[in-house]
Amino acid sequence: MAENKRTETTEGRRERKRRQTRERIEQAAMSLFLQRGFEATTIEDITEAADVSKRSFFDYFPSKEEVVFAWQDAFADRLMAAIAARPADESSVTAVEAAITATVIAAVDEPGLALGDLIHRTPALKARDQLKYAKLEQKLAEALLLRKGGDPLERPRMRVLAATVIGALRVGAELWQQRPPSASPQDFAREIFADLWKMLAEFGDEAKTRR
Repeated sequence: MAENKRTETTEGRRERKRRQTRERIEQAAMSLFLQRGFEATTIEDITEAADVSKRSFFDYFPSKEEVVFAWQDAFADRLMAAIAARPADESSVTAVEAAITATVIAAVDEPGLALGDLIHRTPALKARDQLKYAKLEQKLAEALLLRKGGDPLERPRMRVLAATVIGALRVGAELWQQRPPSASPQDFAREIFADLWKMLAEFGDEAKTRR
């Protein structure tokens, strides 16, 4: 309740109304997508359920696809916040593993799982879904660089670390689709990272002896 009051005092009436309208459109759209399927849901269906005009819909979202991926943008924002919250004296590897594990676990709730399944079985969304990894990689690299004080000499290392971790996240998302019903998100995330660091160490050993 206190948090809601703080939000109301820091937001103007117009900004608050826009935020609430956007959230109403998102919630109506996601409910319809999960009930009827993405392709079977029209923009008119969404505007009727959200009680907004078609023009209002396009004020917030250029397409149905962007409603789905607005939820993914929120994941990226939470990940960046988790990186920023890690102790300053932690290594980059420890910080990124802890932040991603916590963010992924928090996202693996019933709506999050349903959204993932929707994307996986909808070709139009599955193709667009791959773009999120490029955005995540860029944001993660910048967040890691900030932990290094923005040192330009650290930029290449942080970019490589971000690319490696997001690559593992992409593989993990594919493996998650094949998970057994009893799989624990926490154990799954930790196993993915354990395998990642082990494989990187093995590649490092191979690189040392390459000809």
